[in-house]
Amino acid sequence: MTARVLVAGDANLDLVLRGDVVPRFGQAEQLLDGADLVLGSSAGICAAGLARLGVETAIVARVGGDVFGTRTRELLDAEGVDTSALAVVEEPTGVSVILSAPDDRAILTLTGALAGLTADEVLAAAAHATHLHLASLFLVPGLARELPGVLTRVRERGLTTSLDTNWDPAESWAGVAECLPHLDLLLPNAQEAVALARALGDEPADAVEAAALLAARGPVVAVKDGAAGGFAVTPDGGIVRAPGLTLDVVDTTGAGDSFDAGFLAAWLDGRPLAEAVRWAAVAGSLSTRGAGGTGGQATRAEVEAELTA
Repeated sequence: MTARVLVAGDANLDLVLRGDVVPRFGQAEQLLDGADLVLGSSAGICAAGLARLGVETAIVARVGGDVFGTRTRELLDAEGVDTSALAVVEEPTGVSVILSAPDDRAILTLTGALAGLTADEVLAAAAHATHLHLASLFLVPGLARELPGVLTRVRERGLTTSLDTNWDPAESWAGVAECLPHLDLLLPNAQEAVALARALGDEPADAVEAAALLAARGPVVAVKDGAAGGFAVTPDGGIVRAPGLTLDVVDTTGAGDSFDAGFLAAWLDGRPLAEAVRWAAVAGSLSTRGAGGTGGQATRAEVEAELTA
């Protein structure tokens, strides 16, 4: 069966600012090197990345009936993502301001409309999917509370499941433990893996140990490890690694979401785990070539060319 992925979570634009981006108050005016208004959000960037890799992809999320919401839909449509489940509601569309430095970034987010996504909306949109990927768990609190039940129901329908929580602004990581037994894949970055393991009562020495502790509760855990690439740990403790690419970095925004897209594209193809991690590391690396989360995202041909180089 051809994979059809439903990505659920946030959908919004990012205003990406580059250059002298560390704010100084006192009405000090700072001159930037660049500013781009682009497709943002973990769910939106991952969905665009999957579509660019040739995976049939839909998104379920909420936007407002404003110019930001209209533009979010236009950009997703342009990438080939099915937006028929992108609901328009009365609240304003969410927006993130990304203060982007070469090796790190700060993110200021107004959740707005995106926070109201419901379990019923996800379950309805999942009717024709073969895989459900959840993104930005802590920005959609209503869905987060019901997520264990959602995961249970979609798996009963035969779907596979994955989750990229992203960082929890409250740093409580509530509700993730209940989701782990119902996930096929968990896709944190190294810092998130450690925080998640600690929230479950463990004290990992590093991200590898954290991933192993999380994997022991059910899912394969594929971890984004920055410039080092990534690794994956299986529930039985097996580990595979893949390096990132060495290239000139323009912007790291959304690289983790492109990592997710690369991993899912390969894993849903039935490729071995080591190959899926390599796809993820290459897709994440290539995404940093352009501004914003989708400006440098790779096509399937580009990923395959790097893998065979």
